[in-house]
Amino acid sequence: DRIRAYHAAQLPEDRDYTDGIGMRLGARWLPVDAAGLYVPGGRAAYPSSLLMNAIPAKVAGVERLVVATPTPKGVSNPLVLAAAHIAGVDEIWRIGGAQAVGALAYGTKRIASVDVVTGPGNAWVAEAKRQLYGAVGIDMVAGPSEILVIADKDNDPAWIAADLLSQAEHDPTSQSILITDDAQLAGRVRDTIESMLGSLETGETARQSWEAHGLIVIVDDLEEAPALADRLAAEHVELMVAKPQAMFGAIRHAGSVFLGRHTPEAVGDYIAGPNHVLPTGRRARFASGLSVLDFMKRTSFIDASDSALAAVGPAAVKLAQAEGLPAHALSISVRLNK
Repeated sequence: DRIRAYHAAQLPEDRDYTDGIGMRLGARWLPVDAAGLYVPGGRAAYPSSLLMNAIPAKVAGVERLVVATPTPKGVSNPLVLAAAHIAGVDEIWRIGGAQAVGALAYGTKRIASVDVVTGPGNAWVAEAKRQLYGAVGIDMVAGPSEILVIADKDNDPAWIAADLLSQAEHDPTSQSILITDDAQLAGRVRDTIESMLGSLETGETARQSWEAHGLIVIVDDLEEAPALADRLAAEHVELMVAKPQAMFGAIRHAGSVFLGRHTPEAVGDYIAGPNHVLPTGRRARFASGLSVLDFMKRTSFIDASDSALAAVGPAAVKLAQAEGLPAHALSISVRLNK
């Protein structure tokens, strides 16, 4: 219900008005006919990702929802199936990876093509979506996971360590970064991570990620952090500082921001409400998280009366002539001269 309520508030309104010369103008929003929802499943099952994709699509009014998800050893995860039932998914196909994205985009003998493909995935899934954009719509390039934590000295190192590992455990290519102005906190976080890695069931994956891509940055002053955050444009940004709202106002580029010490990124993965499918790889500079709008399209319309055409037509004719397009000019002038 929280996810549905948050996304229902994103529904856009149609526009329909008549301007000063009597020309009717506007735009109409409609859902796409079919959406392909990629739900990761190779390393772990993600019923939450299914909900985060399917619920906004349903809110948008999409008639056909098609899920593609890998099933290791041919076993479907019952939680994913339950989430699909709750969300009203129409089809589930046991296929994953780049080939799943291709099947959704182009169709196969058994799978009918869709209009939009959304959802997170590994580097192969993300690249497949990037290459197929144009043949099919996509939400964004999402994956592998990232987290940036900005923290002052007044933090529990165990909280920060757990937050960093929450993304590292997704995939060996995930990235976890801490920016702090306290060297002692940095050292305690590093030691705590090492301790936690030994007890996590996902410790092997998390260790590969942390050792290859993890980073702790110590700055002289946390006022330097917003500029660094904008350079990173990370998927998830946690602001574990005394005045998170002030720092939030100074950050321009982030997929989703988690304000305060009691807002772990993981709460956004599941039940807070905003979508957890977010841009990665510095793409938060120009892209946003998955929303209802990714499953909709806008069609503008014009309704010109005789008087409205007479008011603007001569100027349009001159522009068409200036561009060397006589048929454009003629299509207007024949109406003006009638």
